[in-house]
Amino acid sequence: MIESIVPENESTAAAAAVNSRLGPRAIVLVGLMGAGKTSVGKRIAAKLHLPFIDADAEIEKAADATIPEIFAQHGEAYFRDGERRVIKRLLDGTPKVLATGGGAFMNDETRAAILDGAVSIWLRAELDVLMARVRKRANRPLLQTPDPEGTMRRLMAERDPVYAAANIHILSRDVTHEIVADETIEALLAFLAAEANAQES
Repeated sequence: MIESIVPENESTAAAAAVNSRLGPRAIVLVGLMGAGKTSVGKRIAAKLHLPFIDADAEIEKAADATIPEIFAQHGEAYFRDGERRVIKRLLDGTPKVLATGGGAFMNDETRAAILDGAVSIWLRAELDVLMARVRKRANRPLLQTPDPEGTMRRLMAERDPVYAAANIHILSRDVTHEIVADETIEALLAFLAAEANAQES
C-alpha cells in the first residue's frame, strides 16, 4: 500500500478547506485517455470525502453496453451525444469528483457546462507516458488504427489547446497516482483560495 505524501491531519484540513469553498460544484477531470483521470480521481474523492463518478461507466450503464460496443454498433457521433447528455445530468449541483472521457471536453455544450458549473482540472501527460499506459488495455476505440501512436499525436495536437481552458493544469507523469492526487488537491486549494480572495476584493 502506498501512503499519501500528505500527513493525515493536513489531509483532513485540506478536505475541509476544499469542501467549504467548493460549494455545489463538481470537480471535473479532463484530459486524454491514459492521463489517469479515473485512478487519480478516485484518490482525490477519497481524500476529500466526496463521491467519485466515472462518466464512461455511467454511459455504459445508461446504454447497457460497453463503450467499444457503442462505437462499433452506433458510431462515434451517437456515443458523443449520449456522453453529452450523461455529463449534463451528472452536473446536478452536488459536489463530487467526476472523471470524463477524453473527448467529452471537446463538445462545446459539455465544455460550457463544465466551465460554468464545476472546477475543471486538466491532467496533462507526455506522449510516451500516455502510450505506455494505453498499451496495457485494448479497449480504446479511437486507437484501433494501424498507427496508434500517430493517432495519439493527432489527438494531442487537436485537444490540448482545448483542454487548456480548464481551471487547473496538472502534469500526470511516471509517479504514483497518489502523488498526483496530492498535487492536484494542493493546486485545487490554491485555486479556490485565489477565487475567494478575488470575490472579496
